[in-house]
Amino acid sequence: MNFSRNTYLEVDLGKIKNNVKTIINNYPAYKYYFGLVKANCYGLDNESLAVTKAIIDAGCNYLAVATLEEAIVIRKEFKSIPILVLGHINKEHIKEAIEYNITITIHSEDSLEEILAQNLNGLKAHIKINTGMNRLGINKNLKCLYDKCINNNINVEGIFTHIYNASNETDYNKQIEVFEKLLKEIDISKVPIIHISASEALTNYKRPKEANGCRLGIIMYGFSEKINLESPVKLISEVVQIHNLKKGEVVGYNGIFKAEEDTKIGVIPVGYADGIIRKNTGRYVYINNKKYKIVGNVCMDMLFVEIDEEVHLYDKVEVLKDNKHIKETANHLETIPYEILCQIGGRVPRIYKNN
Repeated sequence: MNFSRNTYLEVDLGKIKNNVKTIINNYPAYKYYFGLVKANCYGLDNESLAVTKAIIDAGCNYLAVATLEEAIVIRKEFKSIPILVLGHINKEHIKEAIEYNITITIHSEDSLEEILAQNLNGLKAHIKINTGMNRLGINKNLKCLYDKCINNNINVEGIFTHIYNASNETDYNKQIEVFEKLLKEIDISKVPIIHISASEALTNYKRPKEANGCRLGIIMYGFSEKINLESPVKLISEVVQIHNLKKGEVVGYNGIFKAEEDTKIGVIPVGYADGIIRKNTGRYVYINNKKYKIVGNVCMDMLFVEIDEEVHLYDKVEVLKDNKHIKETANHLETIPYEILCQIGGRVPRIYKNN
């Protein structure tokens, strides 16, 4: 490593591969395992696509992203693996999906009409059904939409929905019921892929009888309550200066931390521009496997930690130590681990182990 500051995200590709293999081994009844690689693999990937490659190597045989731009970047590196864009694509860019052999999502009658108006050939699509989340998807007239696709030479490769509350069995069952009812409108034997479950639903419930595909998201990075997976991510920094405060002296903007006694403060070069937002004040980092509290206002580029005599200049700091720590941080911030990972800034280098 040769950076101007020793702040970086360490990603263990070997652990990610092991996680994917473990998931597939635990849920072998599926034919299609979608690797959710949107948002740079939830913030872990960079232009090298090292995480995406690890996910493919471990057994994911289909990829899914949120935007066409994400799909094109991946397609330029991986020529043959199927890629599904889960989100909306403006009609002006549908031609690019065909050009790059990318599968789109048809999520409404309006979006289909916009596509048909362009008289395109060679388009591949999945139809999304809205079973209660009320984000994207149709909630009626599947047969009409499906037939219109087929009659206009759109290759319907799949039909899917998204579970909005996988921790609630009643809500889950209602969604499955809606999905199954709509599927009865068509001959699903002619649809190659049916996918319903993502990370949490996959581990909480049996495989829905129609489903031959599942979507692996944050579970690939070790976040699961049901199966034993590894923590592949650490956010690392170091102590770059130590201050010996006298009683009454303050630290940082607005002086919100005032030393009640003589206190040692370590300065760490990571801040809210890197994804460690100001609300992290009061949370802990780890130095030499010991917890130390973040004090004062987190700055754009630095933060402050109350330390003791065991901490020395240039000691390594684990700002995010492991998945347990990431979950604790998410709870502290009243959010979810997804957001913690996704908000780690682009200027933080991603360092890959066990490639």
